[in-house]
Amino acid sequence: MIIIKGGKVIDPKSGFEGYADLAVRDGKILQVKKQGEEWKEEVTAAENSGQEPVQVIDAEGLTAAPGLVDVHVHFRDPGFTYKEDIATGARAAAKGGFTTVVCMANTNPKVDTPETLRYVLEEGKKTGIHILSCAAVSKGFDGKTLTDMEALKEAGAAGFTDDGIPLRDGAFLRKAMEEAARLGLPISLHEEDPSFIRENGINHGAVSEKLGIYGSPSLAEDAMVARDCMIALDTGAAVDIQHISSGNAVAMVRLAKSLGANVWAEVTPHHFSLTEEAVLEHGSLAKMNPPLRTERDRRLLIEGLKDGTIDMIATDHAPHSREEKAAPLTKAPSGIIGLETSLALGITNLVKAGHLTMTELMQKMSYNPARLYGLDCGYLEEGAPADLVIFDEDEVWTAGDYASKADNSPFTGQSLTGRVKFTICGGNVVYQDKSS
Repeated sequence: MIIIKGGKVIDPKSGFEGYADLAVRDGKILQVKKQGEEWKEEVTAAENSGQEPVQVIDAEGLTAAPGLVDVHVHFRDPGFTYKEDIATGARAAAKGGFTTVVCMANTNPKVDTPETLRYVLEEGKKTGIHILSCAAVSKGFDGKTLTDMEALKEAGAAGFTDDGIPLRDGAFLRKAMEEAARLGLPISLHEEDPSFIRENGINHGAVSEKLGIYGSPSLAEDAMVARDCMIALDTGAAVDIQHISSGNAVAMVRLAKSLGANVWAEVTPHHFSLTEEAVLEHGSLAKMNPPLRTERDRRLLIEGLKDGTIDMIATDHAPHSREEKAAPLTKAPSGIIGLETSLALGITNLVKAGHLTMTELMQKMSYNPARLYGLDCGYLEEGAPADLVIFDEDEVWTAGDYASKADNSPFTGQSLTGRVKFTICGGNVVYQDKSS
């Protein structure tokens, strides 16, 4: 049994935010004891009998919330394990407060067969956190031939995506959405039309002009989001617009929702925290697809978080080796790691900045992602899974010393507010901060 005493508790499902104690046993929450309530007899008996091991966590000054859920990570396994593997990715997730992650399918081989999917899921079972995986929409990411989506669902696919590659054929995508809707699983879309892009990873604008390149205009994202929102409306599929970066794209998702489309949107911490100017300071460490855009876009992303147009915060955790990121800007791969800085960036740039409450942040980082994938997690109540993160909302720390194999982040060395102290998954402590 674990007893968590003296902390603030947040349940984003009910909206409760207040002081309470928690008791955890057999992988479930046994009790949420609010002020003025008494412990259940079995909790008191366990504390007093000495016959059952009881770990007491002093959470005074800390906040306990549901374990974070990230619907967009790259653990590079199979095929690119020099960048990351499932074990190291899981350790990075646990250090960041995540108890559930959804891996993308752009491995080598692609996760387009039940055999490859089962490999990822079996490796995930060894980690201590919940590792889920999407399967590919198209065979080999060819954008033309549907995978056997039903067989992949039976093998355990959480959803479908060709993330990293846009699905350019609208008729093919419509067919894929119809099948995903029939199977009751979400389909997640990487929205960048290559026909508008000359150099990916850098926004077409003032910074790209300074660098003497054309870059990637927001039109590349906007055009595909507009099309795919309408296909989603037509098919009724649950569609996740991945790593949204454009203010215009936010407006289109808002419109699609108002029309009744089952469209969801995710934003990364780097897109709500940085602008294209970061490329001048950090070079390839600020290169990602879609790129960091303008301050106007950043502000509109935050507005989308505030009004509910953007449902989720997802890291798009994308590890690369130092050698790869050291290549010239137009040659270096896009993407940054994000699991270990995500919560702190949300607290620093959204909560402390007055844009979201802590409960709203937890809705974006745990409850809503769980809802999209139909997962039984992301909330704290009696009988709920004992997946929790305990963190200090006010501790200032310096980003770095990562559990990930990679360190490709523009936030390294930056002072952030909000630090994970414990991560508990299935009733087991899978991470404890030893720094203080």
